[in-house]
Amino acid sequence: MTGPQRRSQLIGIGRGLFALRGLDGTTIEEIAAAAGVSKPVIYEHFGSKEGLYTQVVEYEFRILLSSINDALSEEAKPRVLVERAALALLSYIEDRTEGFRILMRDAPPTQPEGAFSTLLSRVTARVEYILADEFARRGFTSADGAMYAQMLVGMVAMTGQWWQDSRTPDKREVAAHLVNLAWNGLTGLQKDPDLRSDD
Repeated sequence: MTGPQRRSQLIGIGRGLFALRGLDGTTIEEIAAAAGVSKPVIYEHFGSKEGLYTQVVEYEFRILLSSINDALSEEAKPRVLVERAALALLSYIEDRTEGFRILMRDAPPTQPEGAFSTLLSRVTARVEYILADEFARRGFTSADGAMYAQMLVGMVAMTGQWWQDSRTPDKREVAAHLVNLAWNGLTGLQKDPDLRSDD
């Protein structure tokens, strides 16, 4: 294998083991055995088990952040953007379950506050910016808008954590209900919500 191929292989193997056992529960020996290499090969590429873990987290972080950014970057009404962001998170969980488990688990040394909380902070800032006009139109201050953006992103993130294990109902139905609650509030809930982006 070339150096980049070996590095990619080790990141993939590390992701699987870290998702299963966590950083502390995974040994460098297990990673080496699964990859069919000696421990020094891992040290050569990553410096340590923590170095490999950090690379795995950063890789997954970039994939999820890019997916959510893409969902929020196209021109659309605010409600549709919220739908797209919710679907982006649920799709990432569906497609990259191991990566999501890692982002939710142990913080790498480079992100002591935690990878997922760092991601949520970035997404919240983006949502706050996107929804600023909507909040202003409804008479909310920018401080109110920032608080509601936190609530909205937190609601989607916590639902994603729950859905990671249940996988029912379908992600599109979950996204429709999330947006139903976020957009309509408890007093305006629709019994059978659908996604506006489907129109």
